[in-house]
Order: sequence, then structure tokens, then C-alpha cells
Amino acid sequence: MSDLHNPRQNHLLASLPADIFEQILPHLELSPMVLGQILYESSGQLHHVYFPTTAILSLHYIMESGASAEIAGVGNEGILGVSLFMGGNTTPSRASVQAGGFSYRLKRQVMMEQFNRAGPLMRLMLRYTQALMTHMSQTAVCNRHHSVEQQLCRWLLLNLDRLPSNELTITQELIAGMLGVRREGITETAGNLQRAGLISYRRGHITVLDRKRLESHACECYGVVKKEFHRLLHDTVVA
Repeated sequence: MSDLHNPRQNHLLASLPADIFEQILPHLELSPMVLGQILYESSGQLHHVYFPTTAILSLHYIMESGASAEIAGVGNEGILGVSLFMGGNTTPSRASVQAGGFSYRLKRQVMMEQFNRAGPLMRLMLRYTQALMTHMSQTAVCNRHHSVEQQLCRWLLLNLDRLPSNELTITQELIAGMLGVRREGITETAGNLQRAGLISYRRGHITVLDRKRLESHACECYGVVKKEFHRLLHDTVVA
């Protein structure tokens, strides 16, 4: 398999024992992910799980008013569709593509066959789900208690961890929707970070110029989430 498209670019798939990986490999379908694409709507039935490799996917909660905010992001560290194997099969959130790229998708029945064997794949998925719960709860705390600047720095850093470069392609309007804040707040904050030499922003492209200083401007939430993912999943082959 070429280096350009390899399922093991996804950290969960890379952590599976070789025999389990070989069992599901023929069923993994390479899927292009287009910016803004809706993968499933609130309360929709899940027919696949997605293992992103170069794409970043986003879980939103949509209010009755139409307002929304991101509750979690999923990149090459994880899987989209935990409600499928946790028994719910639906979720009140919407899943969309935040950064275009590729994912591998796996049909529901194949995923459930492996999960129900109560073996390495199940244990890995449960550990990832625990890390994802930390991500979601920390996002809720951050949105309530921290400044827009701290939230933006946290969000940028989490997404940079999922990308091979220091550049993100996204508009200020989309970022505002992710964080559930006014666009004017993002414009002002991004301008402050640019003047301070931490980022460069132009025409929907954000380039991080000084990651170390960006981390110092972020709140503790970034470190909490990163530490928990590292504790549960880093360099782990589940026996």
C-alpha cells in the first residue's frame, strides 16, 4: 500500500495487533472528505465508522435557534462513530468535515463483529472513548470559563496536532461557529495573535509562527486533553 494512502496513518488502526488489522483491512474503504461535507445529522442512523488519516472531522451540537458549537474534533488520533459500538447507534450531534482530506470507513456490521469479540479492538475503542469524553467535558469547561483568546489557542493547537504542517485552511466564520462565539470576537483575537507574531492569517489560511508562545497563551484545557490521549493511547498496541 502506498505511503500516500495508508490506513495506519490513523493512530488507532496503527495500534491494532497485526492479526486484527489484517482481518479488517479488506473492509476499509478509502473515502475522500470534502470541507463542509455532512457525514451524519442529529439522530441519524450510523452505518459506518470513520478513521480519519488526513481529514479532520467535527462533532457539533445544533440548537433549536440554529446556533451551534463544536463539542469535539476527530483527526488521525481517533474514530468517528463511537455511539455505534457503544450501543446507542444515534447521537444528538451532527458530524461534518472541518478540514478536507481522507478517511477510511468501515461498515457497521464489520465493526460490531470485531467489537463483540471482546478482544483487542474492543479494549482499544473503550480507551479511546474515555479520552474522547475528557475532550468533550474539557471543551464544555473551557467554553464556560476561559477567554476567547484562550479558546482559540486551544482549538488551534488541538488541530495542529492532527496535521503534518503548521497551517490550517479555515475561515474566521467557521472558527466562530466551532467555538460558539461571535465572528467579531474571532477577528479581534486573531488580529491580536497576528500582531504579537504568534500566527499569520490571510484569506482563510492560518499559519502558526510560534507554537511555543501559542501554547503559553492557551488555557490548561489543551494540556489536560493532550495528556489524557497520551496516557490512554500513545504508542499502545493492545494485547
